[in-house]
Amino acid sequence: MRVAIIHYWLVGMRGGERVLEEMLRLYPQADIFTHVADPAALSDLIRARPITETRIARLPGARRHYQKYLGFMPRALEELDLRGYDLILSSESGPAKGILPPPGSVHVCYTHSPMRYVWDHYPDYRDRIRGRLGRAYFAHLAHRLRIWDVSTAARVDRFVANSRFVADRIWRYYHRAADVVHPPVDLGAYRPAAQPRARDYYLFVSELVRYKRADIVIDAFRGLDRKLLVVGSGAERAALERDLPGNVTLLGRVPFEDLPGLYQGARALIFPAEEDFGIVPVEAMACGTPVLAYGRGGARDSVVPGRTGFFFDQQSPAAVRAAVQDFESRAPLDAAAIARHAEGFGADRFRRELATVIEAALAERSGRDSGGGPAW
Repeated sequence: MRVAIIHYWLVGMRGGERVLEEMLRLYPQADIFTHVADPAALSDLIRARPITETRIARLPGARRHYQKYLGFMPRALEELDLRGYDLILSSESGPAKGILPPPGSVHVCYTHSPMRYVWDHYPDYRDRIRGRLGRAYFAHLAHRLRIWDVSTAARVDRFVANSRFVADRIWRYYHRAADVVHPPVDLGAYRPAAQPRARDYYLFVSELVRYKRADIVIDAFRGLDRKLLVVGSGAERAALERDLPGNVTLLGRVPFEDLPGLYQGARALIFPAEEDFGIVPVEAMACGTPVLAYGRGGARDSVVPGRTGFFFDQQSPAAVRAAVQDFESRAPLDAAAIARHAEGFGADRFRRELATVIEAALAERSGRDSGGGPAW
């Protein structure tokens, strides 16, 4: 079986690329198609497969400024020649699913998120653009992309969402049902400490961008007699540093190998964002660390209230502070039980569940091709 995987862009190793790695372990013969690729930023597993870039990669400065070419990506996807492929897996977060699947092929779309910048996060992205002309252009572009995005949902045989939250958004925007397969966590890297740790600080781990809400966590610890470590960097870092409480430390980006130790030493991870799924809470729980999370979005698929953490119901410093104080008033949660819960999010489970969905899609196609489908 010839397999093509369409991934939006390959310029680093984040959650979407970890999912791509597991797709390649499931289908090691697959060819990869993407808008732009930076081989130096990719894992050996991804780099070992043939990677075909769309014409976006030939535009000036595309590997650094690929997002500025968003308006050209729909046509670039439709120009890909996928004749001869039996199975097409699109990995959707930026434009990826809008390919033209050849007759007889099966197209399964694993959706990390419908494009945030044209759907639910559109007002935030629009408001960050400087100048009236720039905002007007983006509004026009987003409108056209929404129309294209909805129309191309008809080119997908089966949708797979990474959380119930994303499945709900797929239904809202495309009126298509979606199976839910949670993304994989590297349980070999994230595990409880061999020896008990002091757990004398709270932890925030994320890129420092607006919707991740590091600001409310830092404000919550202002005047609180507890330490907070903030891991990550991004556009918001300079603003956060200007008025940083003495009990809060910005660590910036940390090496991958240092992150498990930070999880293991934390009293709890604080997760205030409304995320599509949120891999960070599962990494923390795999280390036996409880999670205090905003009670909306993908965290509701991973955090079990009273067993692996607790939810707070508002994105505000007061709500975070109250969650910390309430957490400390309770009996400690069982670290071993938290880690056992996280084992249900491993890579083996991801591959098994995704393979089951794909096999069902292939069987449906086979039934239609043999005359078992509806007669129109």
